Amino acid sequence: MAFGTKTIDRNAGRESLKAALGRQPLVAAVDLGASKVSCFIMKPDGVRRADRTLSACGVGYVQSRGIRGGAIVNLDEASDAIAQAVERAENVAGVNVQGVTVAVAGGQLRSHRISGRVTLGARPISDHDLVRAIQAALAQVKLPDRRAAHILPIAWRVDGQSGVRDPRAMFGKSLAVELVVVSISETAYQTLGACVERAHLQFEGVVAAPFASALAALEEDEMDLGAVCIDMGGGSTSAAVFAAGSLVHVETLPVGGQHVTADIARGLSTSSAGAERIKTLHGSAIASANEDREMIEAPPRGDDPGAGPVIAPRSLLKGIIAPRVEETLELLRDRLKASGAPVEPGASLVLTGGASQLAGVREVAVRVFDRPVRLGRPRRVPHLADAASGPAFCAAAGVLHRAAFGPREAVSARAVSGARVRREALDPRANPVVKAAAWLRENL
Repeated sequence: MAFGTKTIDRNAGRESLKAALGRQPLVAAVDLGASKVSCFIMKPDGVRRADRTLSACGVGYVQSRGIRGGAIVNLDEASDAIAQAVERAENVAGVNVQGVTVAVAGGQLRSHRISGRVTLGARPISDHDLVRAIQAALAQVKLPDRRAAHILPIAWRVDGQSGVRDPRAMFGKSLAVELVVVSISETAYQTLGACVERAHLQFEGVVAAPFASALAALEEDEMDLGAVCIDMGGGSTSAAVFAAGSLVHVETLPVGGQHVTADIARGLSTSSAGAERIKTLHGSAIASANEDREMIEAPPRGDDPGAGPVIAPRSLLKGIIAPRVEETLELLRDRLKASGAPVEPGASLVLTGGASQLAGVREVAVRVFDRPVRLGRPRRVPHLADAASGPAFCAAAGVLHRAAFGPREAVSARAVSGARVRREALDPRANPVVKAAAWLRENL
């Protein structure tokens, strides 16, 4: 009888363990920007697979502190901002968050395209062959002092035949894979982790902000036919390039909306707060009617009570904003060309991020890139409040989408966050890529 009881208890324990493993935890995304810090929380029942949409049960955001140019410059202030944004989202959702995944555009994001090839025997292609091909590609990576944020498959080839989505069970003499590795500075990664932990949260990894924004804003057709998602934040402007449904390149510049604000403050001799207000109310990157005769007022810089407001024609404001916006987009365009990123001639261009909402930015982007441009919103989270449904919240929404629907990565996020990209050739026996076999079995 006692033996039977132990057996029942053991079986019950196994079933409860399976149930615990099967339960999906809360997903909390933090977008750590130079202008604001936002947090989106999603419960397991917030995923709707029928139409591939999500529901965020909690949203919170605060003004950013301790961050400049996409980098953390004050750990205490940045951690306090993260804690406050998460707490606001927790209060709305009625839950307690244990860990967060952070979307960042700083940290010197870079991407590298690599490929690997292995020979095959006279048998169907197996999961082991796929892992060998991934290992062969990653063995070529030599990026000192950097950590991988994403390792994504771009394409598979069997005997030179391209466009293969799932090579398993196929026959051939060789198997090749092309990967894109998005990496972040190791020191920036460690600082980010320390910042999150100081906010009494677990650091569950990092996501490139332009990649996350693209997942939230791009249509499936745009990813398949080719698209460039430009995330225009306060401290940086970054881009994610998609081709044939896959991410193929990430580019980032340490120039953003805050630089426009600083230019206005200098040009009009006003305060930073006054410049931000003027930019929001009257700013534009294109000419408008009667702008020479329309006057704007700006508060004076300093605390002199006798100083009157700064009065200037609106054309002067446009003359400050337009060159900075145009220069930033031109520099990004030139960087993309120099990188050799496969930007399709008919690729669409989608703008996200808070700085993209400035009047006239879309028109300037059309002129610089010579292609149609639209403003992106987090369309995959359709039930957001108006205050959190604009282009500035695409990155946080995209982190939730990545957690729910992918895309499938060649190496799991857990393995990536646990090991930096090595500067020497990787030892297959120590490489965490072997942990990808389970992922390949389940997802490919």
